[in-house]
Amino acid sequence: MRIVTAIEDSIQEAASILKEGGLVAFPTETVYGLGANALDGKAVARIFEAKGRPQFNPLIAHVSDADQAAALVVFNEWAEIAAHHFWPGPLTLILPRKSDCAVNELVSAGLETIAVRVPSHPVALKLLQAAGVPVAAPSANVSGTLSPTTPQHVAEGLGDKVDMILAAGACDVGLESTVLDLSGDVPVVLRPGAVTAEDLSRVLECDVVVEDGDTDKPKSPGMMLKHYAPSIPVRMNAIDLEPGEALLAFGSDQFMGVNGGGAAKDLPETQRRNLSEDGDLNEAAANLFAMLRALDRPEHKAIAVMAVPDQGLGVAINDRLKRAVS
Repeated sequence: MRIVTAIEDSIQEAASILKEGGLVAFPTETVYGLGANALDGKAVARIFEAKGRPQFNPLIAHVSDADQAAALVVFNEWAEIAAHHFWPGPLTLILPRKSDCAVNELVSAGLETIAVRVPSHPVALKLLQAAGVPVAAPSANVSGTLSPTTPQHVAEGLGDKVDMILAAGACDVGLESTVLDLSGDVPVVLRPGAVTAEDLSRVLECDVVVEDGDTDKPKSPGMMLKHYAPSIPVRMNAIDLEPGEALLAFGSDQFMGVNGGGAAKDLPETQRRNLSEDGDLNEAAANLFAMLRALDRPEHKAIAVMAVPDQGLGVAINDRLKRAVS
């Protein structure tokens, strides 16, 4: 971990770290963010590991301008108005992801929406422009602790779990961005922030309400996760396969058999996927949502999942799998 003053050379270096799969803490006008390339699932998984995040929660994809956001999500009239008035700035918009959106599903926790924001901090904007990719970034702190508003806060909380801390003094807002859900029939604030519901109501010319309490449709950090439930059953901690089941493996599956005869290793790719042949929990987390979806086929009677170690990021993976089971 290095704390580096944010100048042109260090910003370019930070952009290179992001593109190569590293983690960079950087200032925004709200709080310091812990950034990773949002297109790289393994890099995004490092965010969860570094923060000790207890479960999969959707992250915010930071972009350099509204055009870059519009390449990821479907803008409606409300989004156009809100972006025009409040971007760059402390407002996050939740919108449906485009069918060709390349943002890794771990960023959106398997949801059909993505949270996007254009920060107004000049260092953040220069970093995003230099990186040229959307950057997934929750607050740069250990999960459950106070959000960091100085580079020293980041260093004290995360230490060498971060490849670089871009330092540019204290944050101006010091409070996480307002999260506005524009994916439904009416605009709803999921997380209050510096842009108030009154501000939004005035600009959007409609009543914007603040959602009260937890929800079973979380689309923003800090809310209860809505799980992705496959259309077929999920069975955890499988040591063998039943006929007709698909296999979601972790590590080596060469000795796994199919009851009644046969070996799992001989199954076709449509019936067998491996979260990480090397037992890499970061890789497993990055692959989880996509592989569950790939195996969720009507010809399979269930998805059998091999045991994943319940430690480190494996705790989060198992939490996600338990939600799929339920």
